[in-house]
Amino acid sequence: MVRVASFGLSSRQGGLAGAILAPFAFVVGTSPAAAHVKWFCAFDVAGQPRGLEQVLCQDFEWLVALAIGCLMFGCLAEGTPLGGALLNALDRITMRIRTDTELLVRATLGFFFVSLWGMGGTILTPELKTDLAWVPWLQLALAACLIWRRTMPITGAGIVVLFALAVQQYGVFHLADYPVFLGVAVYLICQGFDVRPFDIRPLDIVRWAAAITLMWASVEKWAYPQWTDPLLAAKPQMTMGATPELFMTAAGVIEFTLAFALIWTPLVRRAAAIILAAIFVSAVFEFGKVDAIGHSGIIVVLLGIAADDVRRVVRVREVALAPAWYGAALAAFLAMYYVGHASLFGASALPVI
Repeated sequence: MVRVASFGLSSRQGGLAGAILAPFAFVVGTSPAAAHVKWFCAFDVAGQPRGLEQVLCQDFEWLVALAIGCLMFGCLAEGTPLGGALLNALDRITMRIRTDTELLVRATLGFFFVSLWGMGGTILTPELKTDLAWVPWLQLALAACLIWRRTMPITGAGIVVLFALAVQQYGVFHLADYPVFLGVAVYLICQGFDVRPFDIRPLDIVRWAAAITLMWASVEKWAYPQWTDPLLAAKPQMTMGATPELFMTAAGVIEFTLAFALIWTPLVRRAAAIILAAIFVSAVFEFGKVDAIGHSGIIVVLLGIAADDVRRVVRVREVALAPAWYGAALAAFLAMYYVGHASLFGASALPVI
């Protein structure tokens, strides 16, 4: 357990307090965990992940319980006059973003692809390197296609091509970090052709893709916390007195909870989108232009989700079932990550029963 000496707590009390305070410190402050660690530190996707018996520790359980409590509180508040007032306020504040969501997406992705062209030798994200000379020029062409609405589907199709190329070079497990790109591709294609597949809004498709991306990334924080050690060693103040192990556990729980919230009720998902966008933007000041370029696409998607004014009645059962759905999602992503890793790379980190 971590000691919080400045508060004069015992080891046991300090550990519990650290577990409770770490999430709030992470959300309020700029955190190295907000950056994509593969862009700045050495990593080995094929390496053995941390065992589940180590991940599912007491601190993890306390943090998950706290996260579920916050999620249920948000659902309860949404059905009250206060929740309605908050939604009305969000509608007013985000009206311009809502009106121009598509334009913002096109402009931001244009900046993203032009930046990749300028960097050269990169497929979609900073750590996906390539020697293929045509890739930067394709990305510049995709940026040009965003100028006109009719050519947006070409950009969407191009993203799928680049994603497939990255899968071929780096493997499906590595690219499981980035399904948001496929969500953005579908969004561009659907918006360009003005269609709704199975009557699902394009924004909802990219919202689910963003949620899946971030839930998967949170599991990686638990599986490979050592990847972030160099960043935490360089900036120890970021942990707010917690151990690096506890901090990374808290960072993963917060990211997973906010990502899960993106697929929950309207006020909860809009609040989660705002918090996530703030975290990503704050990380830009710490990590500079690489982080700004790499996260620009998901930031604009989060702004679109925050501005989405679609509402529905929140039922009592959604509050009551929040822990069950959260637990099912948590179990599913842990299982997919660890079973998938074991099937692709061999040795298993699953607990022996």
